[in-house]
Amino acid sequence: MSTIGNRVLITGGAAGIGAAIAASCRSRGYEVVILDQKNADCCVDLSNVEETAQALQQILQQGPITRLVNNVGMVAPAAIEAQSLAQFDQVMALNIRCALQCSQALIPGMKQQQFGRIVNMSSRAALGKTFRAAYAASKAALIGLTRVSALELAEFGITVNAIGPGPIETALFKQANPIDAPHTQQILNSVPVKRFGQPEDVAHACDFFLDEQSGFITGQVLYVCGGMTIGVNGI
Repeated sequence: MSTIGNRVLITGGAAGIGAAIAASCRSRGYEVVILDQKNADCCVDLSNVEETAQALQQILQQGPITRLVNNVGMVAPAAIEAQSLAQFDQVMALNIRCALQCSQALIPGMKQQQFGRIVNMSSRAALGKTFRAAYAASKAALIGLTRVSALELAEFGITVNAIGPGPIETALFKQANPIDAPHTQQILNSVPVKRFGQPEDVAHACDFFLDEQSGFITGQVLYVCGGMTIGVNGI
């Protein structure tokens, strides 16, 4: 592997999809730096602007980071008329503001290296999903941020892409969707490949975007959803 930009920052990398991405990055020789609430290289509340700024300053003192995975997020499900504005703001702060803040902190170092890879974790829900007003709005906003960033940063050798996971069988997903629950079976039946995704499926897609050889791919959204975005079967 090239010595260019071997440090990768992963927000929300302590569990679930983020942990799978971190494990895959380590196996590929990257030096992984995790920002999360616990079990991280730097424990921080990423919904808090000041705490996030301090954490970013701390990790960047150890040298530039030229790969970034904006993975942290929260869902806060609610019907549209029941969606509290306070919770809406919290989702936006964690899911989109944090991604912008982390990107802004790392971009100067990427420009100096004339190399960078940014991967934003969106969701299939950005295309529409009931009881996900705040979450879907934030993930759709992340796609917009991805495209604008890609346009502005391309000339500096920095690519910016997004991944849109479908139903991924993390611990939190299993807790919310017990295997024997009718709703869980309904979700499974809506997936054309007839299985739930695994965190490693998303990590594989992330590996592709982070690779040094992926320099001609930017501003794109890759849905890792078992085919749910193809037709109208998704729920």
